[in-house]
Amino acid sequence: MAILVTGASAGFGRAICAALVRAGYPVVGAARRGDKLEALREELGGLFLPLVMDMADTAAIDAALASLPEGFAEIDCLVNNAGLALGLEPAHQAEFADWQTMIQTNIIGLTYLTRRLLPAMVARQSGYVINIGSIAGTYPYPGGNVYGATKAYVRQFSLNLRADLAGTGVRVSNIEPGLCGGTEFSNVRFKGDDERAAALYDNVDYIRAEDIADTVLWLYQCPPHMNVNSIEIMPVAQSFGALPVKRKAAPAVVQEQPDAAPPKNWLARLTGYLKG
Repeated sequence: MAILVTGASAGFGRAICAALVRAGYPVVGAARRGDKLEALREELGGLFLPLVMDMADTAAIDAALASLPEGFAEIDCLVNNAGLALGLEPAHQAEFADWQTMIQTNIIGLTYLTRRLLPAMVARQSGYVINIGSIAGTYPYPGGNVYGATKAYVRQFSLNLRADLAGTGVRVSNIEPGLCGGTEFSNVRFKGDDERAAALYDNVDYIRAEDIADTVLWLYQCPPHMNVNSIEIMPVAQSFGALPVKRKAAPAVVQEQPDAAPPKNWLARLTGYLKG
């Protein structure tokens, strides 16, 4: 039996594949970029099988799964890692095409692949679905709109899978990382603006992809009677944001002009006038 990791060509996925293979497990690494997967196979050796697959295309998922050779075709653990964020604009300025791409990959692709693999796991009374969510699914922030909503879906989907699969021997966990650097995540979000992406991590001791990989390995090696429902991981430097309050602009204060002061000799002039 093998472990299937999506989004395996970079970032979390690449680190997860490396950690699992080095621990002695056969791994199928799925991603769109075949050249990156081949480079990873050269590094990891025969326990790693590259699988070119587009998570936004359900027909491509079917074809990729059908192509798995003996020794890798039976999937014991699915790590749903593939996903992306696009843009950081407020909802009224965001590109709808970006929203569609995030929904297609982060929700539909993840859900479809899970549905394809679950029946065999249930039939064996053994298996594991590890979803890579995000703290964005719990804590909203400006510009996170649809990306955060997709990760909220992953969070709730994971919990509902637990309810459905109780008693089947199939485990489900959701890992929710916070600020993690050293990956392509922000470069993709900002559509190649590497300078803007790098600025997010300046002077911050952020979470590394290897930290998430170590967490996946630990979960997979937990006793089969034990299920960790969710794990929220942040760097020590990150915490929960305060609830923002947007205040109205204060009304302009109109300064009243005092009456012109009477001349200093007004009394003498008035007295002279009256006498005259």
